[in-house]
Formats: sequence, structure tokens, C-alpha cells
Amino acid sequence: MILMCTSLTYENSQGDHFLARTMDFGFELGGQPIFMPRQQKIQGDAGEFTTKYGFVGAGRNLSHYIFVDGVNEYGLGAAALYFSDYAKYAEKAPADKLGIAPHDLTAWVLGNAKSVADLRELITTVQIVAKPVALLGITVPLHFIFSDPSGDTAVLEATDHELKLIEDPVGVMANSPQLSWHLQNLSTYGTLVADTRPLHDYQGFGLKTVGPGTGAFGMPGDYTSPSRFVRTVFNKHYSKPTTDTPSTMNLLQHLLDGVTIPKGVKLKPDGSSDYTQYRGYMGLNERAYYMEPYDNLELQRVEITDKMLSDWDTPVEYPLEHRNHIKHLN
Repeated sequence: MILMCTSLTYENSQGDHFLARTMDFGFELGGQPIFMPRQQKIQGDAGEFTTKYGFVGAGRNLSHYIFVDGVNEYGLGAAALYFSDYAKYAEKAPADKLGIAPHDLTAWVLGNAKSVADLRELITTVQIVAKPVALLGITVPLHFIFSDPSGDTAVLEATDHELKLIEDPVGVMANSPQLSWHLQNLSTYGTLVADTRPLHDYQGFGLKTVGPGTGAFGMPGDYTSPSRFVRTVFNKHYSKPTTDTPSTMNLLQHLLDGVTIPKGVKLKPDGSSDYTQYRGYMGLNERAYYMEPYDNLELQRVEITDKMLSDWDTPVEYPLEHRNHIKHLN
């Protein structure tokens, strides 16, 4: 079972920061936006833990609430992506650390850290423990990307028992291998540009152009993790800057179009299809979560309000509308 996802951060010209991701999977996860209030006790699969801060993200209530991405009241955003063959977890936590199941880490982070800098200190107090998630019956191999309103972005890869955040200079993450491998692999494509490359005559023969876009010749177009990483970095780097939240959300949708997987085009050995079940967008400055399911390309938004933080004490689920909107012009 392999889950393939892509994520990226973005800063618009107003200085507002965003974190976006695709959720690509074959098994129907059934996630929806959920608001988790402050001061919650969560009976995680590696033991109970508490949260301090309110947050909203994509999740599901199984034996307890499990989140795969979201943003909290301080604007810290988080997303969990598959990390097959590379994630390594401890069998149990040492006595001086809190044990956290990999699928519970997103909720713990959003509920307890104010920023990426804060998380760099807090992450030393926990240990990710190999515990299966009931929905899938396996221990899920995950790595994580975090970003906050300052633009500070880091990745957590549990490749050994020592947990530490890794700087992500391009603000993009996909799946295996490690981030360091993806960054080195970018060198292979370091000559790609958005401009049109000039053509040269060969043996006196004048070549005819195939049109604009020749600067990106050689950019990989498949759905493997290395290819999705390269395409996302390229498109993010060369995309026209945006000026406000609506235009930024529109750009992020288009950037994720480059790695969104339609049903049927990426088959697994058993014949089932991985596809992009939803795309999640976190407005870090506005403390808002946007979810875009496969069957409805309209953004569905939940914003954390002061009233929610001060008055609400139980989790709230927001059912998604699964109906494609068509505007009739005549």
C-alpha cells in the first residue's frame, strides 16, 4: 500500500504564507474538515496526549480523531506524506519521552507548537512509536512538512530514533527518497528555464521551432515522487507572483494541477488506482483550511475564529459537498 502525495509552501507579494498538498491514495480515506478546540485529551494509539491550541484540518474520527494536515490558531501548518521504505520508528518510547504513533503526530504538533522554531524544541520531547492505524491495519510510514506565518519551513523524517527538523530550502516535499536526495536530484534539471531556447542550424539545415516552452524540455512528466518534486519546484519558481489570498488560492490550485492524479492513470499491482482524493490548502496568516475533494473543485473553507477558540470545547466536523458546481450562463 503506497500513498503518493505532493506538498508545497508559497508566499505572496503581501507576505502571506500558505501550505498546500495533494492527498493521493487508493483506499477511500473519508476525510473531512474538523475543528479541534483547545485543551483536548486524545487517546492516541501509543498513549494519551493533551493539546493546548485549537486547530482545523483534514481528519477522521475512528477510535479517536486522526489528522493528516491542518493549521492551528498560531498559523502553524502541517502535512503528513507517505515515506515508504525509509521511515524507521522505535518499538517503544524511552521513559523521558512521550510516545506518539506516526498517524497521531500531526494532531500533537498542531495542538502543542506555536511555530516551526517552537517545534524544533518540542520534537525532542517525543518519540514516534511503531503502532498501526486501525483504518488500514498497518503502521504507516510517514514524513512531515511544517510551515508558519514567518515562512520558516522544515521537514521531519524519522529515519532513525533521533527526531530533528530539517530545513527545506525550496518549500516542496513529495514521497521517498529523503529530502536530501530530492534536492540533489534537482541538479539534473538545473538548466530548465521558462524561456524559449533558441534553435541552431545543423549542417546548414534551418530547424523549425516547435513553439514556446522549449526551455522546459526534459522536465519529467510521470507521477513518481522524484518527477512530481521537480515539476512542483519548477512551476512554483517560475509562476507569476500573486497579490492577495484569492489569487494565491487560484495559483495554488493550478500548481497542484501539475501533480494531481486522475482516477485510472496510476494503477497498483492489484489493479486498484491511486488518485488525488482531495487537495488541502492552509492559509497560515488567516488561520483557514480549504479542502477540495476530487468530485468538487470548489474550495470549501473553515476559518478559525476567536469565538471558536474561546467558546467551543468539543470537536466539530464539517461534511464536504461532493457535487461538481456548474454555472449556467444561459
